[in-house]
Amino acid sequence: MSGLCDGRVVIVTGAGRGIGRAHAHAFAAEGALVVVNDIDGAGAAVAAEIGAAGGTAVADESDVADWAGAAQLIGTALAAFGRLDVLVNNAGFVRDGMLVNLSEQDWDAVIRVHLKGHVAPLRHAAAHWRAEHKAGRAVAARVINTSSGAGLLGSVGQAGYATAKAGIAALTLVAAAELARYGVTVNAIAPAARTRMTEGVFAAAMAAPESGFDAMAPENVAPLVVWLGSDRSRGVTGRMFEVEGGRVSIADGWRRGPVVDKGSRWRPDELDPVVARLLSSAEQPHPVYGS
Repeated sequence: MSGLCDGRVVIVTGAGRGIGRAHAHAFAAEGALVVVNDIDGAGAAVAAEIGAAGGTAVADESDVADWAGAAQLIGTALAAFGRLDVLVNNAGFVRDGMLVNLSEQDWDAVIRVHLKGHVAPLRHAAAHWRAEHKAGRAVAARVINTSSGAGLLGSVGQAGYATAKAGIAALTLVAAAELARYGVTVNAIAPAARTRMTEGVFAAAMAAPESGFDAMAPENVAPLVVWLGSDRSRGVTGRMFEVEGGRVSIADGWRRGPVVDKGSRWRPDELDPVVARLLSSAEQPHPVYGS
């Protein structure tokens, strides 16, 4: 390996399996010191795997969607390694179902784990980096958030998940703008890979091939995340990357489109031709997943 992240201290949340596990291994292979976070204890096995391969990792079982738990997670990195350079927010799960059948409990759980589970670690990591900056110590920190195509385009049967992932996209923009002054970049990925969240819902698309390149292997996502966590990504912030198999692309968010300005207040009965004109000159939106 190239040692792209030699000595950098990295937290990966939800790293007990799937994409998060692949991130943890990839960072360690590039010389990073890794905090493997997973609330159900699966991080211990991953940390042991990294150690057996010659890397350095510690396990953490903090609840990242709890304010105190997220603070504890940041404390684990500082206690174990004395610094923090990279936060990869990855933890999540799904509670799928059509909107008309959505329960309050499932909605709250998905929003909590995905959205609050990003906000809470980010808030505590940002406070640490701001303190380091104010103390005159150089900061070259990276945050990589995990959104989804469902958050960018919507996904039938995944109202809570899509809403949370869309919120993470907006959070990334805000954090990138607020934290740049402290030496912190914030980007997000929208990955497509085989995980517990996708292999049941999209079983055919996610199935591993009998031979050849496995485009849905979670390990395909990690190289971009490692690069974003390295010093080489300085200057790249506030961006959304889609990654699937060997394909990497930039996703552009909402942009202001066509405008009609009357210069005074519209009457409702005047707006038929106005809206028709706007729609005729605007780009057609991408279809919602599953529609």
